[in-house]
Amino acid sequence: MSLPAIAVRHGVPTVAPGERPVAEIVHACHEHTIDAGLAALAMPGLDRGTLEPILTYCAEQRCIADDATCPGCRLRMERLGLASLDAFAAGHGEITFRSSPVVLKGEGSARLVADSLHELARTWAGEEYWFWARRVLRKLRFGLRRAGRTGLPPDAAAAAPVLILVRPQLADNIGMTARAMANFGLTELRLVAPRDGWPNEKARIAASGANYIVDAATAFPTLAEGLAGLSWVGATTARQRDLAKPVLTPEQAAAEMRRRIGEGQRCGILLGPERNGLETEEVAVADAAVMAPVNPNFASLNLAQAALLMAYEWMKAADTGTLGRVTTYEAPLRPGLRTRGSPPATREQLIGFFEQLEAALDRSGFFTAPDKRPTVVQNLRTMFVRMGATEQEIRTLRGIVKALVGAKQKRPDSP
Repeated sequence: MSLPAIAVRHGVPTVAPGERPVAEIVHACHEHTIDAGLAALAMPGLDRGTLEPILTYCAEQRCIADDATCPGCRLRMERLGLASLDAFAAGHGEITFRSSPVVLKGEGSARLVADSLHELARTWAGEEYWFWARRVLRKLRFGLRRAGRTGLPPDAAAAAPVLILVRPQLADNIGMTARAMANFGLTELRLVAPRDGWPNEKARIAASGANYIVDAATAFPTLAEGLAGLSWVGATTARQRDLAKPVLTPEQAAAEMRRRIGEGQRCGILLGPERNGLETEEVAVADAAVMAPVNPNFASLNLAQAALLMAYEWMKAADTGTLGRVTTYEAPLRPGLRTRGSPPATREQLIGFFEQLEAALDRSGFFTAPDKRPTVVQNLRTMFVRMGATEQEIRTLRGIVKALVGAKQKRPDSP
């Protein structure tokens, strides 16, 4: 059974039966897996085969040519000319919030109930549904990006510390933490009493390719269960605690874990919830407090940022990372000057260039004060030596000097 073509109803691109807005279909398949989204929509005739043209319509923004937009899409806000939250609120009669008694009054007639003012400020401009459609379309055509790809570093078999998130509040932060872990070679993620339950599809979306870490993450009801099997634990904190225990920087904590893991111990890092971080009694069960050097007037890090900092120090201590991505046809880079295969120029090549340049300057009358010639020559040589030229660059410079001298000699008015 094939679905009818997309039709515009009251300025909205819709799909029958039910005249469901295209954005609603995109949202369902993006928020969940594709199959779960299709099941939740329960539209007769909508399957993986008939879904593709709907996603393509949205991904390529064909609605613009149809002079149509979906509710909640950023394109609609742009079309309405709403450039600020104030303008958005003015278009409503009343906006209320579930989390506070604040009421926003406007000049329109529509009423809106939002979770919080913070959430409204984040979402009022609408979602980029066309971007979501492109992501779902890629998964539909090529499968999940984790297939055949784990992002593990070359030393993946080596032991690494566990990251334990205590009472994480946002699934997005869990996903971004997983991405930070993948960047720097950590693989085991544990969750203690995540607020929104587990598993959570939003975390997979935020992981942006590090889904293998999210899929393998384990949730525990208590901190004691989340720490099972670990011999040494560091607790991250931005606040000073009145506890008699070592205080380490992330770099020192990475070195300590590297030593202990080398001895066969298992280690972990505790990271607290987004709002207030770890409680003091939770820091107390750790072997050390881990505190990063920060601006004392703004010391709190985002959860995923803190995870990234710890993971970076771990990989730096291991010295197993590479500078950026390395494909199958590339060799790992090392810090320093890249010469693209041309070796550094020898002293003989440099001196030959200097002599050619200085002779050309002599013939052109550049050295107008003979007594200053030695100083100028010295400065020129110092400048070119400092650039660290390659053999190819010296050949290029010599060619430039030769071309300039030849051009001058060919001019009819040249002396």
